[in-house]
Amino acid sequence: MQTTSQINDGREDFDFLVGRWTIRHRRLNARLAGCVDWTEFDGTCVMQKTMGGLGNMDDNTVDLPEGAYAAVTVRRFDPALRRWSIWWLDSRFPDIDPPVHGAFADGEGVFLGDDVFQGKPIKVRFLWSAITPTRCEWRQAFSDDGGASWETNWEMWFTRVG
Repeated sequence: MQTTSQINDGREDFDFLVGRWTIRHRRLNARLAGCVDWTEFDGTCVMQKTMGGLGNMDDNTVDLPEGAYAAVTVRRFDPALRRWSIWWLDSRFPDIDPPVHGAFADGEGVFLGDDVFQGKPIKVRFLWSAITPTRCEWRQAFSDDGGASWETNWEMWFTRVG
């Protein structure tokens, strides 16, 4: 019988994120508005695997200048589709964000989804890159033209604690 550790279908792609991290955030001040001004701040993340490796979650503290908040990322791997789905829960808002879906290839993870921003449909993209045992990067981008162009609006640089 094949064990989970012998399966190389993508379910271990987020294992790099297990543990404690400090995060340097950079957030665009206005999204899809031609803004070029950014705000930087810190945060933390603690990630653990769940569901026997078919899922994981991280507990986040985001130290915005206007006040800190808590958030949770929930990820689930679908072995049949060989892809991850990712949801974001933010303590400031009652609803869970629509998921993005995707996978890793050549050391980068690309995840896409549909959402609504200021009453208009948009595409959302998460990009994981520059992954090492002690550092990694994440970027979020929005597209209001069906994915023809993208505006990066949030960047995060993770540094492992310990």
